[in-house]
Amino acid sequence: MSSSDNNNKMNRPNSIPFSPSIWKDYLMSNVSNNSLMDMKENNDDSEIVILKKEVKKKILELDYVENPLETLEFIDSIQRLGVSYYFENQIEVVLKNICNKFHEENNDDDDLYVVALRFRLVRQQGYYMSCDVFNKFTNNEGKFKESLFNDIRGMLSLYEASQLRVHGEKILDDALIFTTNNLESVAKTSKLSSHISNQVNHALKNPIRKSLQRRQARHYMSLYHQISSHNEHLLALAILDFNLLQKLYHKELSDLTRWWKKFDYERRQSFSRERIMDCYFWTFGVFFEAETSHIRLLMSKLIALLTLVDDIYDNFGTLQELHLLTEAIQRWDMCLIDQLPEYIQPCYKEILNLYTEIGEFTKDKSYCLNYAKKGFQELVKGYFEEAKWLHQKHNPTLDEYMPIALVTAASPLLIAISFIGMPNVVTKDSMNWIFSHPQPKSVRTLSIVGRVLNDIGFYQWRERRTEKVDFSAVNCYIKQYGVEEEEAIQRLKEQVSDSWKDLNEECLYPNNMNIPMPLLMRVLDLVRMNNELYREGDGFTREAFIKDLIDSLIINPYIQQ
Repeated sequence: MSSSDNNNKMNRPNSIPFSPSIWKDYLMSNVSNNSLMDMKENNDDSEIVILKKEVKKKILELDYVENPLETLEFIDSIQRLGVSYYFENQIEVVLKNICNKFHEENNDDDDLYVVALRFRLVRQQGYYMSCDVFNKFTNNEGKFKESLFNDIRGMLSLYEASQLRVHGEKILDDALIFTTNNLESVAKTSKLSSHISNQVNHALKNPIRKSLQRRQARHYMSLYHQISSHNEHLLALAILDFNLLQKLYHKELSDLTRWWKKFDYERRQSFSRERIMDCYFWTFGVFFEAETSHIRLLMSKLIALLTLVDDIYDNFGTLQELHLLTEAIQRWDMCLIDQLPEYIQPCYKEILNLYTEIGEFTKDKSYCLNYAKKGFQELVKGYFEEAKWLHQKHNPTLDEYMPIALVTAASPLLIAISFIGMPNVVTKDSMNWIFSHPQPKSVRTLSIVGRVLNDIGFYQWRERRTEKVDFSAVNCYIKQYGVEEEEAIQRLKEQVSDSWKDLNEECLYPNNMNIPMPLLMRVLDLVRMNNELYREGDGFTREAFIKDLIDSLIINPYIQQ
């Protein structure tokens, strides 16, 4: 440590040492295990091609008019098994046709399961269908009929459909409460078969709309083969696709670990989190397909460096050091590196090197790089504002806290990098949209879901850093409104719920933003990842929260029982 650092030591925050990564041994063994480096075998490639042809053939044979239930269930199964990305065009044709026929004929089906399934599939595809289709299942008082209590399949379908509600759809607000209460009640009994009980418990914790696509795929594979009408080709494709992609993930993790080991920052600094697996998992939640390998690695590196920068601002740097770093990132010039403290220099250099890589990736659309830089620059300015609160021991109100907290959630940067990963779709207008004012609802949703859920979990676990000012939204809400913590948490959860409605609304055609639907789906996946990481606390910092999930999705292949 330099003499300057020694002089500033008393001005540092009370640094909290983070626990070592629980994945360290696995990652190091993965690097040295050559067997994990093998990619797809030729016969696996051939089998994938054959299975895709069979599934595509089945889609083309579907006849919604003659057999609507078969059509709906087969499309639903393709999506829930995680292989819909192979058949996007065919699925689009089917669901658009279903939507058009419904509006033309005003289908009057009385089966709750069918009505709710159709509603969900159509809305998931971005097409509007009125929630009035559920009026027939309510009584004269507008409450859902008691006769539905025993229709578990219908209740599950309505529960999943209600997750796509937007503002002003009271019947879907009621449907969510109605189905949640009744499904929770029935789940506590022993009347359900293990197959149905598994579905109910999983849905209550992991509704389709809010869950990672690969989580749903892994779970549904274990259920789908128990359905008597399941399609063997579809199931085989899902399992083979899942397991082959895992081999690619293992190789990527090996490459990522080599990069981090070469960077070697963790050995020199103890104040930062080493979370390479978690950074990769975060990106995997947004880009899981084989063809997105390059952006998956770039984005994983970026999140690793963001984590390090966050810890410098939050856990170690003096205000003077942080001012120098903030200014250096605004100017974005390697010549400034000698003006930075010695311990920050490797990080600054690596950030600029990574952005050179991103520039190569985006060379056909060079404007993208400037937006990625802008996202980083705005983020560190937010970090610096929070650092000033910390050093000045200022406890902000909610009105002070939220504008800065929504910046430090890093949403514009993460969305910009995600859009960069869609080079055939992204446009300059879509990149402008990310940084427009007022902030787009989808961008704000990503910030609120991540920040507020994280803060609630942080507060409830009572593991606050008592030496520091607590910047959680809960404390700031309590300070501003003088309420008890239970009310503060409830009000903040309502903000999260309202934000999901905002996102659902913007993911429907026509949207006045003119943002291509594939880009909005990446935003949705980012929100899903924030929901996954933070709904029970900080799953990113406290890795044990999500260890089993990472094991099942990235490490361990699926083996049919």
